Amino acid sequence: MIHGVSPQRPHVASFTALGIAVVAISSSGPLIAYAAAPALAIAFWRNAMAVGLQAPWAVARRRELVALARAPHRREGLFCLLAGVALAGHFATWVPSAKLTSVATATALVATQPVWQGVIAAAQGKRLPVPTWVGIGLAVCGAVAITGADLHADGTAVLGDILALAGAVLAAAYTAFGERARVTTSTTAYTTVCYTACGLILLTVCLVGGVPLTGYPATAWVALAAITLGPQLLGHSLLSYALRRIAATTISLVVLLEVPGAALLGWVWLDQRPGLASLPGVVLLVGGVVLVLSADRRAARRVPVPDPPPLGIVPDQRPTAELLASHNAEASAGSAARRDG
Repeated sequence: MIHGVSPQRPHVASFTALGIAVVAISSSGPLIAYAAAPALAIAFWRNAMAVGLQAPWAVARRRELVALARAPHRREGLFCLLAGVALAGHFATWVPSAKLTSVATATALVATQPVWQGVIAAAQGKRLPVPTWVGIGLAVCGAVAITGADLHADGTAVLGDILALAGAVLAAAYTAFGERARVTTSTTAYTTVCYTACGLILLTVCLVGGVPLTGYPATAWVALAAITLGPQLLGHSLLSYALRRIAATTISLVVLLEVPGAALLGWVWLDQRPGLASLPGVVLLVGGVVLVLSADRRAARRVPVPDPPPLGIVPDQRPTAELLASHNAEASAGSAARRDG
């Protein structure tokens, strides 16, 4: 596949999960702007509530959770923790940005995540095909055009723009770490470790910064519950599920559809009306997403299917993901040996 090759072919369930996730996370910006609570407190509570709701499933997976702290799965456990750190940074920047600038502008700027995802991929020595880069460029240009992001606004809005861009960088890091962790880790185990680490970091920041964690009106708690159930649990958890079969770069591009979704909700609910000039941006964004998805599907069709084993030989019973990871590790070691030789 394209970036961070997923060893299994994408299927209907993965793309369905991705579509539902996009709808869910589109409500994040409007709900944050609506909630009458401090931004960092919103970031904390959405994770704390998510961990509490996931507790029954986490208990069922307790053996896998314990195994992540031991060899040979300690590496995956580390990536789960790193993903949680990156997610905490993402929420600590993205949530305040939605309150400092318009929902549409904050969503558009945080949607530049694919650009930073490409930078991460290049830094890891991975080569993205030209159609993917063209699609990234079209989609990001479309996202900015849709919302009419304006860096010449007042100081508060500019600060919100900067925080949204920082949130995009950290979201790319979160996706990259999550992709590495999800090769052999279940969705429940991954999200439990990731959300717990994220929540503890945000709780520490709130306590040190004196951010009040209670005393909000009832409407704020309703909004917090909606953020937890929609964007947090349904949205991010389904994105984590999709990472097992869909490349991170592709997911980053499809998530750009959050931009028109959030702009529409902001218009209908918060009376933040987008301009007619956003229509060309919709065409650019959708065209970019289609281009990247097409490139990803073509790459998936080129994944070789192994021949059946000869009679009398028992095939390796490890999961396909583990086999591919092992094969890639052996290939990398062989290349390194040839270079050193």
